[in-house]
Amino acid sequence: ALDVEEQRTLAEQLSEEELALFDLLIQPSVTLSKAEEAQIKAIVRELLATLKREQLVLDWRKKRQARANVQVAIESRLTTLPSSYNGDLLHQTCVAVYQHIYDAYYGAGLSIYQRLGASG
Repeated sequence: ALDVEEQRTLAEQLSEEELALFDLLIQPSVTLSKAEEAQIKAIVRELLATLKREQLVLDWRKKRQARANVQVAIESRLTTLPSSYNGDLLHQTCVAVYQHIYDAYYGAGLSIYQRLGASG
């Protein structure tokens, strides 16, 4: 008896936190091929792994340089999105992803996903 989100995580082969980012990146105004969706999934996995390993340190949200480093990491990784993400759409996507990361990840391995009982 899986709920809808649990079914989606299995169908998309993403964790709950990866699925949240994937949903931010999938824009209704952009038509994507299956290969481009797979590319976005790879970007999501790599971005989260990099951020967790290198950027989301203890109290990262309190330090201007740490916040800037997170923003730069997001922007540099998202520039590899399919070409349909350009200009304003790419900028809006970067802002949305940064805001999600800021709201969801406290640093030092803590996030809303651990509090909700999800692994990661």
